[in-house]
Amino acid sequence: MISSLEYNTERNQLNIPEYGRHIQKLVEHCKTLETKEERNRMANAIIGVMGNLNPHLRDVADFQHKLWDQFFIIADFDLDVDSPYPLPNKEDLQARPPRMPYPQKKPRYRFYGNNIQSMIDVACSWEKGEKRDALTFIIANHMKKSFLNWNKDSVDDAVIFKHLYELSDGQINMAAKDEDLLESKDLIYRNTNTKRNNNNNRPRSKKGGRNNNNNRRRRN
Repeated sequence: MISSLEYNTERNQLNIPEYGRHIQKLVEHCKTLETKEERNRMANAIIGVMGNLNPHLRDVADFQHKLWDQFFIIADFDLDVDSPYPLPNKEDLQARPPRMPYPQKKPRYRFYGNNIQSMIDVACSWEKGEKRDALTFIIANHMKKSFLNWNKDSVDDAVIFKHLYELSDGQINMAAKDEDLLESKDLIYRNTNTKRNNNNNRPRSKKGGRNNNNNRRRRN
């Protein structure tokens, strides 16, 4: 006699799909056992099987604790067995994490971005001295590089100094100092080399593929 097929739509939802249907059925069968002694024996056997499915995690600290927590999650926290670890809290696991603050600032010059403004704020909070001057010089050169990404032509240092003065609310005035930033051609050269290195580090297709065969035909 042929048994009727069982469709996934008729099955219970898997609480942890990584362990599959068989582990969940074993846990559900463990619930039906009458005595606690039988349930404890089967629970430990299931934990052993779950551990065998993840041999690469055996050296991880608190690996057994993690398995027992996952065991109770699969059981939907409705299984009376003795656990060597504190039972996990269902409410804590189902609680949503707090919303992460998203920067709503609209930078005065968008091509610099919010990170430049944050760096300027940090520089303004430091005491005046060599350390602050060094950070200010780095920020100004990074602003110049960002400006050149937006506008490929060269930019005068006076423009960067003016923008830095405005973004710092007048606290940083590099125009008063006799100091030059890096040349535009040097910054553009660095950007070009960085992009070229990133492209070279990308994984390439294996030799002998269909595209290589097509190229050989074209050459012939």
